[in-house]
Amino acid sequence: MVYRADHPPVPDHDELRARIPGWGVDLDPADRPSVPRERFDPGATGAHWDFPERQPELRPRERSIEHGTLPPVFGTTAPLRGVSGAVRRFAYRYSEGRAAHWLLLLAGDRVDAVESHLRSLTTVHPDNPITQTGIRTEITHHGMRSRRGTTRVDMHHAWIDPIIVGGPWVLAGVAATTIVRSLRRR
Repeated sequence: MVYRADHPPVPDHDELRARIPGWGVDLDPADRPSVPRERFDPGATGAHWDFPERQPELRPRERSIEHGTLPPVFGTTAPLRGVSGAVRRFAYRYSEGRAAHWLLLLAGDRVDAVESHLRSLTTVHPDNPITQTGIRTEITHHGMRSRRGTTRVDMHHAWIDPIIVGGPWVLAGVAATTIVRSLRRR
């Protein structure tokens, strides 16, 4: 048996070729269809450069400590900003092989979500927790009835959902009330 520690020795190529029809048909490079692609021929690619032209780095970028330089082209759609950016920058002090790197990146995402909620409160159209969290659907589409007697996974964290969703709104309301009261006293 092959899957045991005492498996038999592996036969040589000629014996396998004689016993199994078609075995080793691609051993000869002349018979392999991918051999032309395996040859190193820089002229065949049509590339006119040895190393591509580098994208200009307009802002400092986070970079892994495993790599000496950034790749020639990199994304700039979500620049780092605020506390979440500082957490993400700090994550790149650790190797990608360490849990601290990835846990800090996850923490940066959570901090970014909180910052986005707080930022929306300062705009003309803040986030609407009633429609964007599905609370209205829970009422109109029998949300609680669909949970009774089932093993739905979301029941395990249903108790904390109002705190996570409503918490920033309550804190913003308390902060606004405190600010207005302190301004009135002056």
